[in-house]
Order: sequence, then C-alpha cells, then structure tokens
Amino acid sequence: MMPGDDLLAMHAPPATGRPERKHRFYRAYGLTIASDVALPELEPAQPGVADILIALGPIDMPKPSPEAATIFRFEPERQYLAWHAVGAFLISGCRIDVEPAPGVDDALLAFPLLGPVMALLLHQRGLLVLHASAIAVAGQGAIFMGDKGAGKSTTASALIRAGHELLTDDVVAIDLSEPDQPMIVPGFPQIKLAADAAAAIPLAQAQVRPQVHPAIEKMQHRLDGAFSRSKVPAARIYILERGQKAQATRMPGIAALPAIIKFSYVTRFGRAALSGDFAAMHLRQCSGIANHVGVCRLEVPAGLDRIGEAVALIERELAGDA
Repeated sequence: MMPGDDLLAMHAPPATGRPERKHRFYRAYGLTIASDVALPELEPAQPGVADILIALGPIDMPKPSPEAATIFRFEPERQYLAWHAVGAFLISGCRIDVEPAPGVDDALLAFPLLGPVMALLLHQRGLLVLHASAIAVAGQGAIFMGDKGAGKSTTASALIRAGHELLTDDVVAIDLSEPDQPMIVPGFPQIKLAADAAAAIPLAQAQVRPQVHPAIEKMQHRLDGAFSRSKVPAARIYILERGQKAQATRMPGIAALPAIIKFSYVTRFGRAALSGDFAAMHLRQCSGIANHVGVCRLEVPAGLDRIGEAVALIERELAGDA
C-alpha cells in the first residue's frame, strides 16, 4: 500500500472559513514543534525555540485533480505531498507548510501530518523510520512490523494492557547515531485500533477520540499514562504473521535485511523518495539494524482471545535480554 491510501477514499467537505491561528507548542520524537494546526494527539510543550515549524498558508505547487488524487514530489532539499481530499504539505528543512483543501479541519490535516509527512521529515533528519509499532518491555524496545492487518497495533495494545509502555504507533523512528546501540525515539501517546481489537483489548485510562473521517476505520486512543518518554534500546524486531501457536523464529541477516527495507517508511514512496545520498544512507541504516537487532518472524495465533499467548512469549524473550 502507498502511504495515505486511506486518504484516497475521502471526498473534501464544502468550504468553510478558517480563523486566524496562534502557534501551539508540542513535543514528539524528541522535537519541540510549533504548529498553526491543532495537534491534540501530541503532548503539549512550553512556548520556546522550536525544532519544527508547521505553518498554514498557500503553497505554490500544482494541486492534484480529483482524477489524479495525489501528487508526490521528492527533491534533496524538499518533499511535496498533496492529496486532493485533504490538502498539500511541503517539507523543507525544519519547516512544514500546509495548505488545506477547502473545508478540511485540523483533525483531518493531522492524519497525514503525523503519518507520512512526519515520517519523511524524520527521515530527512537522519533517522531510520519504520512503518511499525513499538513498545518498551523491561527496558527493552520491541518493534512490530507486518503487512496491513497483521496486528501490529493490536499486539502493541495487548502489551500495554499487560503493563508495558507505548513508544510509538505507526511511525517508528530509530536513532543510529551510535551504530552499535540503535535507540527507539518515543513518538506520542496515541495508538490506533480497529473496533474489534479495541473491544477485545480495552485500555484503561485511554480517551477515544472522535472518528477523523468515515473512510478511516481505526479509532485513535489517546493514552493517559502507559507511555515511555525516554529512548529505549531496540532489542527485537518482530515481523507478524498468522499461525497456529505463538512462536518466534530468528531470521538470518540475509533474510532480515530485505524485511527491514520492505517495512521502512520511505520505501513505501518508491525510489523517488531516496534521492541524492539518501539511498546509500538508507541501505546502511537498514543493514545496521539487521546486524545489531534480533529480527524474528513472530507467529500470532488467530483470534483476539489468544493474543495473550504472543504477549507472554514476547515478555519471556525480552526479559532474557534485560
């Protein structure tokens, strides 16, 4: 799937006025963010010097037609993402310019802002970004990757219910400034769950936010607690598959590397997103993770009533690494 495929099913609402904005300050991925767009998904921060500015205003770039639906353009110094039903986003250095489609509110703008747009910005800042979920277990980081519907967020939520802490959901950023010790950077305290998973794995002290759009099935669960604000060593990467019983099988490096590349966020955009020196850097990063982090194929039993078997297996594995 391409990033933002859920956005393709949307139709822009009728135009409405948009009031003047003041910067709001937030914290996510170790960065202070000043934003014209309200982002209640993030943790608030004191006003001050911002690492990232999110600014509303016109963007002098072509806009997608209803037929084309999207335009993605990638250059070494800036990246442009536009969805006809949502709006346009221009990433340049430490700035994200946002031009909403007519009538689109902040809640819908946040959907791509905190997904593919944030992923590309973190990638440009030198982090390895995976399309995954991550949990802190006994001081160790467990990352869950897999195809759509594999149960990444569901497995993460089951670990949260078992008493562990969320690091990040959907966009996992890994700091490789010390190559021998990859560190998972905490994102923000929200996890997105399908209705059946949320019903089967209720999370205490979680606020369910209003549905962003009828085309987006998962609901946003804003956690009050159960969130790690500190970087955690990446100890395991689990690639989720359905199986008869909970079982983890270590993958050799020759198989782990292509799996990490497949689920890295930037490769979802194709080769165009790896312009300039980024292609070589990205390959080095993925190779470093494959060499320094245990990558396992994790079979998860079908049926939400058996998710506890996978949780117990993960706890045993990471307790051994603590």
